[in-house]
Amino acid sequence: MILAIRLSNFYSIKEEICIDFRAGKINTATSRKLSSHIFTWNDEVVLKSIGLFGANASGKSNIIKAITFCCHLVLESHLFNENSVFNFEPFKFDGWENTPSTFSMDFVYEGIEYEYSFSLTKHGILQESLYYYPKGKKAKVFTRDERIKGEKAKKYSFADRLIPNPLDIAHSTSEKTLYVSRGSQMDREICKTVFRFYMNEITLGLVPDSSEASFALFEKNKDLVVYALNICDSDIVDIKAQREQVMNVGPSIVRRPDSSALASASVQVLKRERVRFVTYHAKAPTIPFDLESEESSGTYRLFLMLLTLIDVVRSNKTFFLDEFDASLHSILSQFILDLFHASSSAQFLYSSHDTNLINLDSLRRDQILFVRKQSNSSTEVYSLYDYKDFRENMDAEKGYLQGRFDAVPIVQSSVEVIKKLLGNNEDGLNG
Repeated sequence: MILAIRLSNFYSIKEEICIDFRAGKINTATSRKLSSHIFTWNDEVVLKSIGLFGANASGKSNIIKAITFCCHLVLESHLFNENSVFNFEPFKFDGWENTPSTFSMDFVYEGIEYEYSFSLTKHGILQESLYYYPKGKKAKVFTRDERIKGEKAKKYSFADRLIPNPLDIAHSTSEKTLYVSRGSQMDREICKTVFRFYMNEITLGLVPDSSEASFALFEKNKDLVVYALNICDSDIVDIKAQREQVMNVGPSIVRRPDSSALASASVQVLKRERVRFVTYHAKAPTIPFDLESEESSGTYRLFLMLLTLIDVVRSNKTFFLDEFDASLHSILSQFILDLFHASSSAQFLYSSHDTNLINLDSLRRDQILFVRKQSNSSTEVYSLYDYKDFRENMDAEKGYLQGRFDAVPIVQSSVEVIKKLLGNNEDGLNG
């Protein structure tokens, strides 16, 4: 499970923001009705879901994108070479393009809490640290500071005997690589533990459609997927998965061995295998429909989401998804949130434009985060829970749309303004 995530200097994020899954102290009649939205670990009360709400271009997608990048870096940085450039952008104004970007995650894995963080530029890792709470008290595993000149022993500090031969890993860790990634590759147990958390407990986005992964998840969860589609008022009564060969046709260019000149060009046919999903409906249960091309985009997206979500919820993982409710009716969006709230400890961080979800009968105040673009173009994040004067008998959605929480777009729009932009005058459109 994740307790908190902190980010600074990624995309539109300038100053540090915090996505805190630790629940606020709310003990109202309304919140007690939503007791399934939280769970307890030790003495911590933890949220199962958090929604990011705000105007277009406020930075909601950048938050998910930054978290996704950092998680991938943990899993992949041991593969990077000296010519690697990290695939993110820092905040581009006010000189922040030359300022380090930072990432920190507090999480719990196999019953132990960890705090893992690093800072970097596009060209290398600057700092990295790992702490844990083996007996409820914070203890250092290692720290790293590449800004210190000299040998590796000066840049790193280790807890005694926690990592066998820790400097061996450091000597094999370049500025393009996270120590945790290299340590996992070199079979150090505590590094492998952190790596396994990011690999096994976090799901980033939906399973690729028509992939072997989607086939495996479907085979594992078919009955639940069909049942969930029926709950969502679909008349689909059965779905089948079929592996099939597809042809990719493209040009194949042959060069002479002794020259760069083209000798011949031909058409190359490549075969690959894909998974095709076929649906059957209650009206005519023997007539097949191709799920991707013949069902609605909402049904297709919901199917892909269910493949991923049911696995996440069954395994109590943490899921990140941008605009999860695209092409979905509000009732289906609420159903997906209910899936997480029915779990024991699965977690969901999502962005949404569906204001119907800003409803205190459906979400706790601390589950609703507002994302706003400030006057300096940076992203600010704050919670409805921060508005201590907002009572739970008030209409949160109405307050949001009226601009009470400063996270709605300010649109200077009118028919007259649009007419001018179109070049419209009294005689009609010009030109």
